[in-house]
This record gives sequence, structure tokens and C-alpha cells, in this order.
Amino acid sequence: MNIYSSKFAIMIIIVLVSILALQVMGNSKNTTQMIDSETCELYVIDSQINAKQYLNEFDSKCLDFKNLNP
Repeated sequence: MNIYSSKFAIMIIIVLVSILALQVMGNSKNTTQMIDSETCELYVIDSQINAKQYLNEFDSKCLDFKNLNP
């Protein structure tokens, strides 16, 4: 197979895109985004090390609900 042919280039692109898709799908299973019920701050839980990491972002719906129920 000639490396300068268009079929070879298309095959390489398909292989690389499929590898990237598999990595993204594998990564999304390792973390879960959640909302802290007391502060309404978003955090992720890494299932490999079982630890919380706060994202310094807040859920607007949760904050609105907290403001309605003092």
C-alpha cells in the first residue's frame, strides 16, 4: 500500500478518530459530576481514587431553591 494514496490517509484518520473516541468514552466513566446539597457547588468524584474535587462553580437552580427556602 502506497503511503501517499488517499485510501491510506483515510484509513489512518479513521483509526485515530476511533482511538480518540475510545479514550473519551473511557474517561467519562471515571468521573461523575454532582452538586453539594449544602453549598450548591459542583464537584466531581474520581472513581479511581474515590476523592471529591470541587469545580468552583455553582448550580443556579439549587441556589434559587435555597433562597426560596431559608
